[in-house]
Amino acid sequence: MKHIIIGGVAGGATAAARIRRTDEKAEIFLLEKGKYISYANCGLPYYIGGTIAEREKLFMQTPASFAKRFNIDVRVENEVIGIDTTKKRVEVRRADGSTYTENYDKMLLSPGASPVRPPLKGIEIEGIFTLRNIEDTDRIKEHISSHRIGSTVIVGAGFIGLEMAENLHRTGAEVSVVEMGNQVMAPVDFSIAAHVHQHLSQKGIKLYLERSVERFERQGEKIEVFFSTGESITTDIVLLSIGVHPETTLAKAAGLKIGETGGIWVDDYLQTSATDVYAVGDAIEFPHPLTGKPWLNYLANPANRQGRIAADNMVFGNTTKYEGAIGTSIAKVFDMTVASTGLAAKRLKQSGIPYASSTTHSASHAGYYPDALPLTIKLTFDPASGKLYGGQCVGYEGVDKRIDQIALIIKNGGTVYDLMKVEHTYAPPFSSAKDPIAIAGYTANNIISGAMPIVTWRQIAGADLSDILLLDVRIREEHAFGAIPGSVNIPLEELRSRLGELPHNKAIYVYCAVGLRGYLAVKILTGHGFRNVKNLSGGYKTYSTAIEPIVTRTAATAMDRRMDTDTRLGSKRMKTLRIDACGLQCPGPV
Repeated sequence: MKHIIIGGVAGGATAAARIRRTDEKAEIFLLEKGKYISYANCGLPYYIGGTIAEREKLFMQTPASFAKRFNIDVRVENEVIGIDTTKKRVEVRRADGSTYTENYDKMLLSPGASPVRPPLKGIEIEGIFTLRNIEDTDRIKEHISSHRIGSTVIVGAGFIGLEMAENLHRTGAEVSVVEMGNQVMAPVDFSIAAHVHQHLSQKGIKLYLERSVERFERQGEKIEVFFSTGESITTDIVLLSIGVHPETTLAKAAGLKIGETGGIWVDDYLQTSATDVYAVGDAIEFPHPLTGKPWLNYLANPANRQGRIAADNMVFGNTTKYEGAIGTSIAKVFDMTVASTGLAAKRLKQSGIPYASSTTHSASHAGYYPDALPLTIKLTFDPASGKLYGGQCVGYEGVDKRIDQIALIIKNGGTVYDLMKVEHTYAPPFSSAKDPIAIAGYTANNIISGAMPIVTWRQIAGADLSDILLLDVRIREEHAFGAIPGSVNIPLEELRSRLGELPHNKAIYVYCAVGLRGYLAVKILTGHGFRNVKNLSGGYKTYSTAIEPIVTRTAATAMDRRMDTDTRLGSKRMKTLRIDACGLQCPGPV
């Protein structure tokens, strides 16, 4: 059996290795138009920023080592330019321009995706880059090394854009991020992205949201970036991180079916519309397990899984179905981690799927153990059955393991009640006796059962408050530090003795810091005959974070901060006092 695999990164390389492990006698040809195979795309920003110091660390295998280990004919700089699915033949162009043909019994397409490069005026100016492969990385790295880069503009605030913001910031450059939408990281809801907005501003990243780039102009050694609003930024380099589109040129020319989202159509076995031709990775579309609608999923984990499944079907016949991907992703943004899985609220709304949501704030581990850090979890779920649709998490520690657990439950068709049943490992440095996702499950359960009617931050921000009483049950000091305009402050501990101050003819929206005291207040009020009472989901923390305006500031350098401190203290060094403000169950004014 002769297998030809087109594309040597992620899914393609995985499939080639899997075929060899299952069939020692197969002929396997791996054709890659670039110079490299099996490299770490996701590590490219960290090499540019210097976190990964050695370029060689990006390569899982070289063409020579991969060929020797798996006995595969690896041909780099061999671009497939034509496919004849009737004669089962491909036409290949070498680096020197010469061409040849190869026949196949089974073929796999893994062409990946190409970065979006819109036809804007001036986009070909030197110093404007995209980042998708090793060649792009080398060009950026060389430019940074040979030029003085004091500032950079990143167009697009997706995962790669924000990872590049951090890594270019590490080089000492001032970084501006321009995004057409009203938030960074489109896969997550605004209330989760708002945490990232705050963190980026604290780090000195300049955020320009709801701005689209109109054109670029050369200004001496600089590049001027013009927005459609009339504003402009002058910078040394520009990185385009607007997104990618599936690479389907070859598939279209071969007459393969293209799906409604623009990706290569494949069936449950990852076979295309042509017999014995399979496809995997960024170039394919596949039905989403929750919506049933085809979508494009540009993530490495699904691509590698697809490569393994396609390889088995190529060797054994169509025996293994692919279950689909729900889009589980994660990113490090400076000190913060943000992750998501499944369907966010905005995606459910767009799809017309009824849903409910909950937002909870917990500590990453037991509050009494040092350095417990805040962790925010948002769940989306069916308001009747509790079927889990999605999860989002943002924090500084433990984000990954919570999202991974939620993702597994979603992929197995689970509910919010399954979150309550997960038997977590527990020791103070790692979790709490009630893990954050268990708390999220309990909260969702209370919402579904009606034990805790909720109101969202959006509903309060846009509400006519004339017939509503906003009740803040935090302590007076917390209220003084910041509160929802028009709210009345009655601390939880005083609530039972002051019920006479509350109206029965108005809706009462209760809030505290993160939602726990608000829930207790709801139970007190409903237990004393108040009927129209709701708790603010996620508390004042969610509300204040979501409505906070973005402040563009420049972070002081370490030298600036030291010089400022020395000036104020007359160069006298003072003893540092460490205050542990972590671990408050419902954070107070600290």
